[in-house]
Amino acid sequence: MLNTDVTPEILNQGGKNCMVGHVGIEITEVGTDYLCGKMPVDQRTHQPMGLLHGGASVVLAETLGSIAATLSVDTKKYFCVGLEINANHIRGVKNGYVYGKATPLHIGRSTHVWQINIRNEDEKLVCTSRITMAIREIK
Repeated sequence: MLNTDVTPEILNQGGKNCMVGHVGIEITEVGTDYLCGKMPVDQRTHQPMGLLHGGASVVLAETLGSIAATLSVDTKKYFCVGLEINANHIRGVKNGYVYGKATPLHIGRSTHVWQINIRNEDEKLVCTSRITMAIREIK
């Protein structure tokens, strides 16, 4: 389902000069039906109390869901944009990395729904998020 010819290295090059690069998100794995990435928990992604900012978790989730959706369409004919995202923050993280995995819940002609679970280095759930993507035809 996902275009696995696109490597994490290629995807990481594309994110260098935008939000993705600013917060240090890296794509780590492209599977046939999932996409994985990681993000550091440091001064770039902390909130004032020294914990992972909930908005940073949402940035990771939206990044993974958006890339995964894009990898599952013919990019010569379609592009993907986010319609809605939600996130439940389960556990705080002070440092290290968090790891996200996006998997599809629904792949339709005009919308996709992706589930993104974010875990800490001990593989405990930190955040669960769902994004709805609009699949738009290039005109």
